[in-house]
Order: sequence, then structure tokens, then C-alpha cells
Amino acid sequence: MGAVEALEKLAPVVLAFGCGVLLARRKVVPAESSKVFADYAFLFAVPCFLFGNIYASDLGALFDWRAITGYASAALVAAVLTGALARAFGVRDPRGVALRIMAAVQVNTAYFAVPVFIMLFGNAAPIFPVLLFQVCVLSLIVISIMELGRPERVGGPGKRLGAAVVASLLTPVVIACNAGIVLNLLPVRLPGVVLDSFAFVGDSASPVALFALGLHLGGSGLKVRGTTAEEMCIIAFKCVAFPLLAYAVCRYGFGVGGDWLKYLVLIAAMPAPQNLFIFAQRYDVGVEMSASLVVKSSVVALLLLPLWMQWVAHTA
Repeated sequence: MGAVEALEKLAPVVLAFGCGVLLARRKVVPAESSKVFADYAFLFAVPCFLFGNIYASDLGALFDWRAITGYASAALVAAVLTGALARAFGVRDPRGVALRIMAAVQVNTAYFAVPVFIMLFGNAAPIFPVLLFQVCVLSLIVISIMELGRPERVGGPGKRLGAAVVASLLTPVVIACNAGIVLNLLPVRLPGVVLDSFAFVGDSASPVALFALGLHLGGSGLKVRGTTAEEMCIIAFKCVAFPLLAYAVCRYGFGVGGDWLKYLVLIAAMPAPQNLFIFAQRYDVGVEMSASLVVKSSVVALLLLPLWMQWVAHTA
């Protein structure tokens, strides 16, 4: 895929995202309404899209265990490196270290990766295994550290950890993914009208999620000059080092190639997850830094995306 073709495929992404930024800047659409659009995408449209696509997918091809294991290994190496980097910057609070690992290793799947993959490939199913890995492994580790570090929390560590696990597994995106797998495995065929209904709603996930992100960024007042050295290191690691690490580990460590290598590198190049800010607010740790990382990594990831697409097309 050449640079021109890559840019052409990204034109709808830029349109939806850019209009959100512009309308928020011009105050035509209140930036605060981004939460409404984002909630619609996250709670309804994205689950509908994932359910329909996973239900109709070939699960044997979707779950390439060598590719998933390679990506998980790269993520664990990245987590160790990020933890060491946080310690080098003088971070001693385990919750602060966990937050920085989340920013550098986890990716914005529902609000960024899903719409981008739909625009580029017409299918976001390859994101699902990584999404489950994030929710069932990485997020649970981060939530566990956060919950166990809250002295005002009622109940023992086991109770708090159990509540965190249940809350993670009951998110609409995870429920939709699991339902798609279960029904795919069962010898029951859903009527076409049901699948068409899910597809109708799911098709709105991509533009609405990107528009919501644009509204959020347009109203946040992005200030490049206020970026700290630590933030620049985390953003550079997230948007450049982590994709390269995923490429090296998956290709040379696990022999992953072809489309899966391309998918994994692009997923790793996605920005920091939007729920990083939600976690920071909930647990009152690194709130301002989290908001800055979500916004700035989203901008950097969008700018670098055509370059990553062209690079993986020549190397995968």
C-alpha cells in the first residue's frame, strides 16, 4: 500500500475526526457533548459491531494463538521497560507506576482502533483477541493495584479485587465479544434480520467514535509547550517504540507474518486508552498527566498512522 493509497483510506477518518475538532473549536457543538457520543459508541454501537462480526467470523482464523502470544509477550516486555522508566523519573507510588504502564502498553481499542480498522480493512475482528487480553489481563492487573492501594475502600483485598474483576468482565464490549463467540460455536443460526439490525447500528460506531474523540480534543485546549519530559518519553514509547517492539517480538520471536503481523503492529501503534483518564479520576492519581497523554498520544498516533501503514505493507 503506497502513501497516496494510505492517505485515501484515511480520508474518512480525518473527516469525522477533524469535523469534531472544528465544531468544538467553533463552539457549534459543545465539547462536553463528546461524552454522549462516546457513550453511544462504547455502550451500544461498538458492541453491536463486534458481536455481528465475531458471530460471522471464522474463529479458527480469528484466534491465531502464535500471534496473540507474541503480542502478549511484547506487551509484558513493554510493561517492564515502562516500569523501569517510571522509576527513573522518580515515581515510587505503585499506583503511579501502574498508570504509566497502562498509558504506554494498552491501546485505545473501542474509540480509535475499531473505527480505524473499519475504515482501513472493513473489519475490526482482529482487534478482538487483543481487546480481551487488555481487559482480562492488563486492565485487571492495573485495577487490582489501584483497588488494593485505596485505604478508604471498604472490605478486604479479596473483596475489592473480586469487584474489580466482575466490573471489567461486565463491560458491554466484553459481553458482546463473548456472546458472539458463544453463539458462533452453537449450532444455532440467527435470522438475517437480526444480523442486519446489528450491522445497521454497528456501522455508526466508526464515525461517531471518531467524531466524539474530535470533540473531546477540540475542547481540551491542547498545549504542546506544557508537555513534560516524562510525557514525551511515554508518548514516544507508546507510538513508536512499542509498535517496533511488537514487530520484533512477533516476527523474530514467534514467527508471525502476513496480515497478522500487520494487524498487531498497527494495533500497537494506537494511542493510549481513553479509560486511562477514567482510571486516574476514579483513583485520584495522575489525573492531569493522564488527560494530557490521552489527548497528545491520539494526535501523534493519527499523524504517524499513514507511515506505519506504509511500513508494515512493505515489511509484513
